[in-house]
Amino acid sequence: MDKIKIKTLYSSLNVSISLLSLHHSSSVHGLIHPNYLHSNSTSHTWSFSAIAELIDNAYDPDVTAKQFWIDKTMIKGQDCLTFTDNGAGMDYDKMYKMLSFGFNDKQTVNGHVPVGIYGNGFKSGSMRLGKDAIVFSKNEDSMCVGLLSQTYLEQIKAEHIIVPITMFHAASLQDILRYSLFQTVDQLLCELKAINSPSSTNSTGTRIIIWNLRNSSEQLEFDFSSDRYDIRIPADVYESSKKQYKKPEHVMQSGPETDYSLRAYCSVLYLKPRMHIIIRGQKVKTELISKSLAYIFKDKYRPKIPNIVSFYQIVKRVNEYPVNNC
Repeated sequence: MDKIKIKTLYSSLNVSISLLSLHHSSSVHGLIHPNYLHSNSTSHTWSFSAIAELIDNAYDPDVTAKQFWIDKTMIKGQDCLTFTDNGAGMDYDKMYKMLSFGFNDKQTVNGHVPVGIYGNGFKSGSMRLGKDAIVFSKNEDSMCVGLLSQTYLEQIKAEHIIVPITMFHAASLQDILRYSLFQTVDQLLCELKAINSPSSTNSTGTRIIIWNLRNSSEQLEFDFSSDRYDIRIPADVYESSKKQYKKPEHVMQSGPETDYSLRAYCSVLYLKPRMHIIIRGQKVKTELISKSLAYIFKDKYRPKIPNIVSFYQIVKRVNEYPVNNC
């Protein structure tokens, strides 16, 4: 193979907050502390909703993935979750936006509305599943690798979030090779090659590997052994997450399978499925909710002509405000 010129581009994540008021608008930029990666992930109280964030990214119209693979693998003795799609892939700019906060340029395409609107899904979802994530992506023109890692930030004692992003036409992979599970360029290239779909000639897409998976009392949050073709939430983890149930005799079997089986959950994830989801080598059989309901009742909505809304002001003093009268 020809010499690979590699250049590592360090991107300090910052947040852009638009402050809109009656009289003016302004933009405030501030650095984000690494602890925010964890606190941001707590918006997901359930691990499957975190996985759904990653699926949504591939489902969106700007990616146009036809297949999405979810699997479990072992790398250097560590359990890892892998998520791979055969979509359009990303260049440096798109990966920077995905790994940063507050960016979102998704648009509706042919009636296909993007799921996310805040540009936070990947960060909250991946960091809910594990402490570290590496992203490999290929588009028609380039390949790049990005690292979002709490372990990395802790070890370098970072004051704000730093994300190494490497372009494969650019000179040093030092941090990615030092702090990820991959220590050689060949290992990185091997993961990029894994993006190629076995069922098509498409060679673009994205592959995400998450490790240091979340655990409870030294037990992984996921059960990989009960079903070879599924990823499940263990019974004790499931039950502890359902403390809101008042009856102490509540057991896992009485809950819907979609609560603890990723395969069942993915089967009803979308009202209009546009993408095949493959879990541990086996395709998920999609269930159309609209066609699987036991009892169906249809009612026509006939909106009435709205009442006139009047607006008037009775401001006599500075601390008084206009009043709407409907």
